[in-house]
Amino acid sequence: MTPTTAPRSPLILCAEDQHDLRHDICEELKEAGYGVIEAADGDEAMRQLEQAAPDLILCDINMPGHNGYRILEDIRQRRPDLADTPFVFLTALSGPSEIIDGKRLGADDYLVKPVDFDLLLATIEARLRQVQRMRHKAHEELDELRRAMAQLRHETSKQAFGAATRALDLVAPGMVLLDHEGKHLFANRQAQLLVCEQNGLRLDDSLMALSKRDSRALKKILDAALAASQAGEDTTRCLRLPRPGERRDLLLLACSLPHPDAMMVSAPSVVVMLADPEHRGQLSQQMLASLFGLTPGEARIAVALAEGWRTDEIAERLSIATTTVAFHLRNLFQKTDTHRQADLIALLLAGAMTCYADA
Repeated sequence: MTPTTAPRSPLILCAEDQHDLRHDICEELKEAGYGVIEAADGDEAMRQLEQAAPDLILCDINMPGHNGYRILEDIRQRRPDLADTPFVFLTALSGPSEIIDGKRLGADDYLVKPVDFDLLLATIEARLRQVQRMRHKAHEELDELRRAMAQLRHETSKQAFGAATRALDLVAPGMVLLDHEGKHLFANRQAQLLVCEQNGLRLDDSLMALSKRDSRALKKILDAALAASQAGEDTTRCLRLPRPGERRDLLLLACSLPHPDAMMVSAPSVVVMLADPEHRGQLSQQMLASLFGLTPGEARIAVALAEGWRTDEIAERLSIATTTVAFHLRNLFQKTDTHRQADLIALLLAGAMTCYADA
């Protein structure tokens, strides 16, 4: 029997310079089943936030170093990955001016010292429930996309195929679906914009490159993806297509779509994703961080993967160790509920759909 993984306990950052009070709060939180990280002053709190993304922040207003107001302002302005993380002030002051100042900066709640621990736990529970509702709503669109892709892979009628492909017109990256023979079934709006003479591509019965060298390279990765699909295997192949002038290379990603019956009519066997690095806004770190709850480091790795970088290239270009890349990659798999790099990249690219919904 496969063991099940217990759900992760919510993680709470408690930033409080009074040692005894911080200790008591943390003990109460641990007894209630929460994970806890501590900070004795504002500077330590900022360092802790670089290492972890808590589910809720308890923060004293008056502390050495960064005070509570400054921490809150920095988080709201510079940490989009914590945009929906509840921020609760701990304060000995209960005057309306302090509360108004905090609310204007984006504080979600206040707890007045001496702390009522029953009220503390009730406030935390209520705020975390609110975040869960918000995140559930934010993921509904991605769930719709997953259902559309499942429909593409398991339904064969023209009506079902047409209904599902309409959803892919909202996806920011260019997407071309190929059948088991490499013939194109569908190209979304962004793909139709990117497949042009200026980018060295043509889309007739199949996706083709105009130059002989690029044509050979493209055929090689498409053949590999098609073979993997028919063998029931997952593979992802990347290609950079040079463009005239000083424009950056067009990025192409071919992912196999293993199917129980790969010879089925209209069953997509390969999805080809096209991305133009000249328009990096289509997949921003801030958007991915907010959507999947990523830390800044994880968001940088995610964008690099989506742009076609290999893990060794990511380590070199970001000046980090390959073990650090592997650590972030494990976190990305967990937070996106994926298990293979091909699925992760496809989901990251699909997550950008709202950025170009009006393109």
